Amino acid sequence: MIGALIAGIIIALLIGLGIGFVFRNAQLKSAQADSQSLIEHAENKANELTRQAKAEAENLKKEAENLRKEKILELKEEGQKRRESIENEFAETRIELKETEKRLKQREEILDRKDDTLTRKEQSLDSKEENLSNKTNTLSKREESLSQIEAEKAAELARIASLSHDEAKEIVLTQTKESLSKEMAQLIRTSEDKAMAEADKKAKNIITLAMQRVSGDFVSEQTVSVVTLPDDSMKGRIIGREGRNIRTFEALTGIDVIIDDTPEAVILSGFDPIRREIARLTLEQLVQDGRIHPARIEELVEKNRKDLDRKIREYGEQAAFEVGAHTLHPDLMKIMGRLHFRTSYGQNVLNHSIEVANLAGNLAGEMGENVTLAKRAGFLHDIGKALDHEIEGSHVEIGTELAKKYKENPVVINAIASHHGDTEPTNNISVLVAAADALSAARPGARRESIENYIKRLQNLEEISNGFDGVDTSFALQAGREIRVMVNPAKLSDDKMTVLAHDIKEKIENDMDYPGNIKVTVIRETRAIDYAK
Repeated sequence: MIGALIAGIIIALLIGLGIGFVFRNAQLKSAQADSQSLIEHAENKANELTRQAKAEAENLKKEAENLRKEKILELKEEGQKRRESIENEFAETRIELKETEKRLKQREEILDRKDDTLTRKEQSLDSKEENLSNKTNTLSKREESLSQIEAEKAAELARIASLSHDEAKEIVLTQTKESLSKEMAQLIRTSEDKAMAEADKKAKNIITLAMQRVSGDFVSEQTVSVVTLPDDSMKGRIIGREGRNIRTFEALTGIDVIIDDTPEAVILSGFDPIRREIARLTLEQLVQDGRIHPARIEELVEKNRKDLDRKIREYGEQAAFEVGAHTLHPDLMKIMGRLHFRTSYGQNVLNHSIEVANLAGNLAGEMGENVTLAKRAGFLHDIGKALDHEIEGSHVEIGTELAKKYKENPVVINAIASHHGDTEPTNNISVLVAAADALSAARPGARRESIENYIKRLQNLEEISNGFDGVDTSFALQAGREIRVMVNPAKLSDDKMTVLAHDIKEKIENDMDYPGNIKVTVIRETRAIDYAK
């Protein structure tokens, strides 16, 4: 029993062991399968985590690189700003240093000037001290001289006491005049030298330049016109039956027809140059046509009046274009065209106006003034002469009123009003226009002068010069533009020559009318002659 029991127990143990072994193997296999699955899962998880870690590491690396670059950029910008700030500070410092250096130099210059001033003052004090000592010596000499003069005066008074009142007066006046003549001569010479030194060179240069740029020839014109006839029989046809043709002609034109013994010529006389031109054209056409009767005369006079009116406008427009006065009012252009038939001392006034405009423009250019305005003023300065035989008043007054009527520039108005000295010039251009007008009128050949007036002017010049004490003779030269005065050297000293020239100049200015300038030259010559035997 016991054995069976033991055997049963052993069998049971063996069966249990077998079952346990089988169960354990199954558990081991299950555990192995589970562990293998866990391992694979763990590996997959590990691989996934590894990939994620690598990706995160890569991202972190990129972020770190970006942060590094941003920091580098920030540091560079900060370094640039710092550098600019430092450079600005250095620049400001340099500027301050330069300013400081400049102030130091200025102070140094001021100190140098003060030093020089002190030196000059010291020298001045030394010179003053020397002058005081010299003056002391001079005073002592003057005292001696005064004593001598007192003695001479006493002797002179004793002599004068025996003279009459008139004789004493004459002596005093003579002595005073002689004592003052030298001082007057010195003052005149000094003033003239100073004025000439300052003005003569520049004025001559400006006027020469202006005149070199302007040149023109003027033909002398008169108040008569001559019409040439084919033969003397035409004179009777011009007169007509009982003088009807010539009366009609003179009534329509306002011009006198002079028919005299002059062969093959008729003279037209009249003050109005435009009417005289109409009459000349009409008579020439009548002579050429051969039909001379009142109706034909009236027809041609009217036709030529219209044609001449058109020509006058063309003359004015051409002249305005020539001087650059393009904006001139059309009415003023027409009035200026009338000056083509107006003369002054034989000088064509329109050509004279163009020359004055060009001269004034050149002078204004040299002086730095408005050239265009100067030309306009010079062109219009004599516009009143176109109407002075129709309107009362001088050509200056008429021209001024015309300029005001057409609203010309105030400078132009003043130039017209002041070019003959009737009004004070208020600007430089007015002065230049007056100078240009004088240059144009006074230049040789510009104006005509009768031989009688010419000879009389030369005689007056010589008579004025010969009327002064001490003058031996005088000669008018260069067409009356220079007077040379020969003086007696025994009567006039060198100092009195200057006073004499000045007195003759003033006498000529007060007593004579003349174009341009007259040069006064006083000549004093002393000769010593001896003969060797």
